[in-house]
Amino acid sequence: MSTCATVSRDLGEPISGTAATATTWLLLEQPGPWGARALVSSHLDPALGRALEAAARDTGVRIALIRRPGRHADFGAPPLRQVYAAHTVPGKVWLRSATTHDPRQLLDLDFAALGRGDHHSFDTALRGRPHTGDPLALVCTNGKRDRCCALLGRPLAAELAASGVRGAWEVTHLGGHRFSPTLLVLPHGYAYGRVRARTVKEVLHGVREGRIVVEGCRGSSAWERPGQAAELAVRSATGEEAAEVLSVVGTSGGAPRWEVTVAHTDGRHWQVVVAEGASLPPRPESCGTSVLGSPARMDVLAVRELSATALVG
Repeated sequence: MSTCATVSRDLGEPISGTAATATTWLLLEQPGPWGARALVSSHLDPALGRALEAAARDTGVRIALIRRPGRHADFGAPPLRQVYAAHTVPGKVWLRSATTHDPRQLLDLDFAALGRGDHHSFDTALRGRPHTGDPLALVCTNGKRDRCCALLGRPLAAELAASGVRGAWEVTHLGGHRFSPTLLVLPHGYAYGRVRARTVKEVLHGVREGRIVVEGCRGSSAWERPGQAAELAVRSATGEEAAEVLSVVGTSGGAPRWEVTVAHTDGRHWQVVVAEGASLPPRPESCGTSVLGSPARMDVLAVRELSATALVG
């Protein structure tokens, strides 16, 4: 028998706006300062940055720069850079690790294949291998994109590193800077907002146990915005914590209202009604400005478990 529940889930306030969308993340270590568009306004060769942006366009791959927490004095190009690739679609999640002396090797990657979850070119071009260390805790600290990320993100990243979180990195723009400090956790690709060090450690502990912590979660980058809201709503409604058991298998409609179908690996399905609204009353969209705005949010209006008859029909 199908069950019905009405849920009002505001992903704009207080939890967050929706997360960045990417089926696959490609992370390149680049020390030193970052500009607003870090790939072309850091000490990475801007021609390479433009070429990487072009190669990744419309493939599902999102490229970000990372650096170790701490002071960012630039002592020239590092002799060896860390590179990660992570695919976030449930059932096909993986995290690969490599190092390179020459970041131009990234242009040898098959970006379309990476976006589909095929890491063969990463392994061939960079001698990639499975990441065997801790989950990655990526804290946005790109202050040139928004002051909030530097003022709130950098102290968090430093605290995590000082307390022994070995997977802690600073990362370029993740989106949702008004909810700084913002966090992306890999391999599963869930984003979080307004996090504290204690919360990050709980999230990472959950990942190591195969669980997803919903509190403060902005959604999985594997899904578009309505799907992110719908999957989290099903988790909240059912108490489901296990990673990789829920997938967005269908979305109908369009802004400002969608019907999203979420499936469980055990065969259950839910229909989730999601509507786009505005966060009210108007508020500053950044800690670096007094300009008021009403950012978009995803409201979950209903979560309904579908019966076997409804699925067949």
